[in-house]
Amino acid sequence: MRAVTTTSPAPLPPATADTRTPTATHPWQVRAFRAVAVAEAFSWAGLLVGMYLKWVAGTTERGVEIFGPIHGALVLVYVALAVLVAVRVRWSLWTTFLALAATVPPFCTVLFDVRAHRTGRYTGRRSTSDVRR
Repeated sequence: MRAVTTTSPAPLPPATADTRTPTATHPWQVRAFRAVAVAEAFSWAGLLVGMYLKWVAGTTERGVEIFGPIHGALVLVYVALAVLVAVRVRWSLWTTFLALAATVPPFCTVLFDVRAHRTGRYTGRRSTSDVRR
């Protein structure tokens, strides 16, 4: 008869500090900023189609009439949220400038958002007072 030996389960790997946090734990300002970045890109697409129909095809101005004000409003909301997020998560002046400059070229708000998310810009920087505690 074979002897039955018991072994303890394999130890779990040590927890590593992940510098990125899931989107669900971001402050509401960050979640709103990310949503508006995508909406602004869609409004850019609509505006570009409207400008094509107006200036190239010469068929209608309706696309510009519809998407122009929508895009303008979303840009204003994006800029306000960019400043709010910059203060909330303590972005550097360079990161804040890039977020604001992303409104100029089409679809760059989404590119900025993806880059900021991948590099952990939405988690914020710790101040020296946070380190001392």
